[in-house]
Amino acid sequence: MATAAKPPAPAPAAAAPGDVSEVELSEAGSPDLGSGSSGGSGRSTAEFSGWVYHLGVNTIGHEYCHLRFLVIRGKVVAMYKRDPHDNPGLEPIRMGAVSHTLMVEELGRRRVNHGDVYVLRLYNRLDQTKKGEIACATPGEARKWIEAFEQAKQQADNDRVRGVNWNRLQNENEINFDGHRPRVRRYAQGLGKLVRIGKGPEMLLRQSSDLRSQERVNTNFGGDTGDAFEAHEWRFVRTFNGIRIFEDIANPKGGKGILLKSVGVVGANPDTVFEAVLDLDKHKRYEWDMLTADLELVEAIDGYYDVVYGTYEPKYLNWWNAKKDFVFSRQWFRGQDGAYTILQCPASHNKRPPKHGYERTQINPSTWEIRKLNTSGSSSPKCVVTLMLEISPSFWGRWKRRHSSNFDKSIPYALLSQVAGLREYFAANPALTSDLSSTVVKSKASEPLIIQSELEDTETGDQFYDALARGESFEDEDSDDDDEITPKAGKVKLKNVSWAIAGLALKTTKALVETSELVTNSTPVTVDPSHFHGTLHRAKNENDPNSWSTPGGEKFMIRGKTYLTDYTKIVGGDPLLKLIAVDWFKVNERFDSIALHPKNLVQSEAAKKIPFILVINLQVPAKPNYNLVMYYASERPVNKDSLLGRFIDGTDTFRDARFKLIPSIVEGYWMVKRAVGTKACLLGKAVTCNYLRQDNFLEIDVDIGSSSVARSIIGLVLGYVTSIVVDLAILIEAKEEEELPEYILGTVRLNRVNPDSAAPI
Repeated sequence: MATAAKPPAPAPAAAAPGDVSEVELSEAGSPDLGSGSSGGSGRSTAEFSGWVYHLGVNTIGHEYCHLRFLVIRGKVVAMYKRDPHDNPGLEPIRMGAVSHTLMVEELGRRRVNHGDVYVLRLYNRLDQTKKGEIACATPGEARKWIEAFEQAKQQADNDRVRGVNWNRLQNENEINFDGHRPRVRRYAQGLGKLVRIGKGPEMLLRQSSDLRSQERVNTNFGGDTGDAFEAHEWRFVRTFNGIRIFEDIANPKGGKGILLKSVGVVGANPDTVFEAVLDLDKHKRYEWDMLTADLELVEAIDGYYDVVYGTYEPKYLNWWNAKKDFVFSRQWFRGQDGAYTILQCPASHNKRPPKHGYERTQINPSTWEIRKLNTSGSSSPKCVVTLMLEISPSFWGRWKRRHSSNFDKSIPYALLSQVAGLREYFAANPALTSDLSSTVVKSKASEPLIIQSELEDTETGDQFYDALARGESFEDEDSDDDDEITPKAGKVKLKNVSWAIAGLALKTTKALVETSELVTNSTPVTVDPSHFHGTLHRAKNENDPNSWSTPGGEKFMIRGKTYLTDYTKIVGGDPLLKLIAVDWFKVNERFDSIALHPKNLVQSEAAKKIPFILVINLQVPAKPNYNLVMYYASERPVNKDSLLGRFIDGTDTFRDARFKLIPSIVEGYWMVKRAVGTKACLLGKAVTCNYLRQDNFLEIDVDIGSSSVARSIIGLVLGYVTSIVVDLAILIEAKEEEELPEYILGTVRLNRVNPDSAAPI
């Protein structure tokens, strides 16, 4: 839907108009892959439920924002006006089933009723006219809902593979919510417990509960949590207000200034700290921010990007005589590990020209990184907050040589001090950081939920986004009347250089991987890359621009043999597949199934003799669009029973859950490095991936434009692409003990690629 002025304020019991109530999420049991159709299997079934906002436009064009209680059980989704757990017999006002083609996209932050919410868009990737939107109080809660829908999607795909009847109605056969109420079936079988997190819709957004992910986390204070080694070398130089200040003493390739960072531990969860940093409420910022407290929104570009204007008085930093004002942009991302990155860059905007009586200045380019801190044995939430900024080498050099007091009165000092301000702000306001306890409630057969209609074929007829996309029904729809699960304790490994060097002895050899993944008793086919030519040439040396090469796997960290018990990662070995060519195309529209093009190298006689080729087609949204296509070849046939074999011939859902990429900016502007990061990313979960399995190849079309977060990051990268060197590693995530250790499928290094050199298709 279009972002419009102010939708009608929902009216929960104890929430003031305009306030945004918290989302309460509960989970029970574990997924039952057959419960969506029978409900009587007797197996334990996962249930996710909680308060969300349903956003949309009704039939007369008015926007609405209704507080609704959403329940996901199996692959069935239902929406209620009230909590059905507290109102036995309550019927859903929206109900449908999740299809294996469901996609959930994070649209980011949106202003609704003077409060900020985080919006999710649900749509069918085969028919994007089937869509709808829900909103959550925090990005952490939005992530939990994404995981819930992913579980439902997984069950739908498993049912499809097993041949379970899936009754898909056509567009004209939508559920009639205005007609006779169908007979309903109650469920309670197999629901062993209900874990309630939070206190319900009466809580305000600022008191939102911490819906922490159940993913295993490998993070430690002072450790670098990436999956690729970075070139930074940080040296401690000073302590300000109890916060450590570091200088990057590595050779600053691609940067014009000196990098400094302040690092501190804040007693709050990452969601709460992230909200505080983005919040424009000056009364709250006055308590921790001495420089950028007086901010106002100039323009919201999208859910992950805005421009703000601020002023400050020089009396707090009395080095200046005139009042100062500034404009800067903010971009933010949330990683799959729950960590936040916020980029802040000086900007200009025609809505905020220089102001009379103020001297326009620039805020130093800076980044926030907010990451959860593992605190075994402590129930208090903590996170590591890092503020990194770039300053003039001459200014920093003068300060280090003379140790004058002027640095304590500078903008960089004021920015670095924000970490100390946040730490004290949360320490003085424990109500902002308190975790709400989880309550385990045993289910009762006498109080079941109504979630599934007893249709003639006992199947849920409509897909949920069909119901979600429609406006509210006429029956009183415009009025609204009326324990954290702790991961198994494990040893946390420091990701410092000495540990990484020790891990070299643990790296998996290519020969060992070939034994399990390939048919080793077959005669290998000689794959000579010189026989294959893409539009991007192979690098002659490391300084050859607009080229590609193949770095080794030792620059990447992957899961070791004992990862499931101690979360240890090891240095990657040599790639299993050989990179034979790279294509760099430009197209007017997104181009899928590129391997089927008659002039593609996969269609050549030489390529048809190769046992297996993996084609990775990265579709880059821009004007024009670009396709970066990498071709990886195997000299032997793939073992059908291996992890790679199951990935090649598996379902799209299985592939989405396993296809992983590790990025690393080797050289380039430091803010691009921070935006891209070095964390492994499950591409199938982050963006839309389409798969084409034919003959001797598998093509993976990665639609980067399908995610607003990915579009934002790639837009930043394209601005510096001619000056950066990026390494990519492709692998299949190992989730079972017999699949460990992981191995790297293939790598590529892209050296200062020039968009103008892209060849038209």
